[in-house]
Amino acid sequence: MDASAVRARAADLPRDPGVYLFYEAEDVQYVGKAVDLRERVRSYADPRSDRIRRMVERADRIDVAVTDTETQALLLEANLIKRHQPRYNVRLKDDKSYPLVQFTDHPVPRIEVTRDPDEGATVFGPFTEKGSVETVVKALREVYGLRGCSDHKYRGRDRPCLDYEMGLCSAPCTGEIDDDSYAEDVRAAIRFFEGETGALADPLRREMESAAQDRSFERAANLRDRLDTVESFHGSGAEAVASPADERTVDVLGASVEGDRATVARLHSERGQLVDRSRHRLDAPEGEDRVGALLAAFVPQYYADRDLPDAILCSERPDDDEVLAWLEAEGVALRVPGAGREAKLVDLALKNARSRPGRDDGGARLADALGLDGPVERIEGFDVSHSGGRAAVGSDVCFVDGSAEKSAYRRKSLTDRNDDYANMRELVRWRADRAVAGEDDRPDPDLLLIDGGEGQLAAARDALDGAGWDVPAVALAKAEERVITPDGAHDWDDDAPHLHLLQRVRDEAHRFAVQYHGTVRDEVSTALDEVPGVGPETRRRLLRRFGSVENVRAASAADLRDVAGVGEKTAEALRRRL
Repeated sequence: MDASAVRARAADLPRDPGVYLFYEAEDVQYVGKAVDLRERVRSYADPRSDRIRRMVERADRIDVAVTDTETQALLLEANLIKRHQPRYNVRLKDDKSYPLVQFTDHPVPRIEVTRDPDEGATVFGPFTEKGSVETVVKALREVYGLRGCSDHKYRGRDRPCLDYEMGLCSAPCTGEIDDDSYAEDVRAAIRFFEGETGALADPLRREMESAAQDRSFERAANLRDRLDTVESFHGSGAEAVASPADERTVDVLGASVEGDRATVARLHSERGQLVDRSRHRLDAPEGEDRVGALLAAFVPQYYADRDLPDAILCSERPDDDEVLAWLEAEGVALRVPGAGREAKLVDLALKNARSRPGRDDGGARLADALGLDGPVERIEGFDVSHSGGRAAVGSDVCFVDGSAEKSAYRRKSLTDRNDDYANMRELVRWRADRAVAGEDDRPDPDLLLIDGGEGQLAAARDALDGAGWDVPAVALAKAEERVITPDGAHDWDDDAPHLHLLQRVRDEAHRFAVQYHGTVRDEVSTALDEVPGVGPETRRRLLRRFGSVENVRAASAADLRDVAGVGEKTAEALRRRL
């Protein structure tokens, strides 16, 4: 777009707050927020940097979304950046988006919390407190009986489901309520999200008072807590900033920018004790105050699915007045300490941000060795586990910059069969299908690591091709520690850092799969249950020691007595019954 096209588009825009999106074909290139959409978009006729000038020239259209408040614009901008990952924004690569509430575009609308709303749905949000949103949605369903089931489950029912029995749904699927009455209940719920708090608070208050009169004090207390959440849902958030004595939770953020790489390290303190730490990668911002811009981008994106702390300590002040105003309105104290214990905590966070665990863990060397375009920073490892085809499960672990990212671990029950190739194909296809459909909230990895050899890798690549997910995959065989690729095998030096990285991922995937398999295996019924004198604990000991019922069957009576701690008669009974 040239300057005249930008001015022409801006002239059609309102002077309301909102967000704007620059598109190139169907791809979002840039997302921004504005107090005045018309003035902000018009400013792009004279871009402030060469990088933004290139973005404007490549763009072929500008879309906007109007919001009621500047805070909503701030949160919606963060939500869209996290969803679309536009190349010209500073973006957090390893996190989630803000939750929204949607009423689906259906003759009998469904209400649900989502991060990816359906086309045509009536959507409200974004919201920062997912727990509060879920509390409100559940309360709305109890009061107005709105359905939460999928359209597939809604169709063709001949009797109400369990939600009806629990008082969460009025069962329009089977005609327990007519369409007009249901539509009126939907409109009442929508009025609540439009700002009419009494649409939900009033019936909750009446129910709470009724429960108290009936001396159902526990239910009354639960309703009171729910009412508090509902009444504060549309609050101004202008409570006084907590004093240090009231700050039970504190986050310390240290930010570092090196070239085109940026890192924010977070330390989390509860009641004065450090209890957690994490590191997060972003694209480096442009401009003079790069650290301030980095923190301004990080803060709204990071606190998408988390409670805000009582205070945030920063190495520098975020360079965005709207972010600062939002934190103040939410009652979060933001400080840039210059001395004392708080300054030492910030220094510690800065050291964490400036350290580069990925540098010595072989990510760059791994990319070179495999011929990949960029450094391998995010790896997902896969393994399967079963006992003779029973209790088959799969693991999907994640490493970022050489460190385990346990919040991104996933596991899956698989079809019971004694076929490692088929099990691996099913596991990887599950991950690939979810990624292609946008149902997995994790970023795509730079590399998939399969625990196994050529057969497992071939099964995994077959699954990737079938789903159309273009992610490189290699395998690591345990016996000879050879790295298997589509082009052949690699025998790297035993002390090669890129081999050590793959070994850590492989071993963690194996550990996680075996752990889950043990849980599933212990939950299923086995032939051991039929043996008199063998209870759940004895069964667990036997399976943990011998691995399967078949191995228990092959064990000697003496071994059974030693492991199970049972007498001679029970051991002989075990052998006879198995």
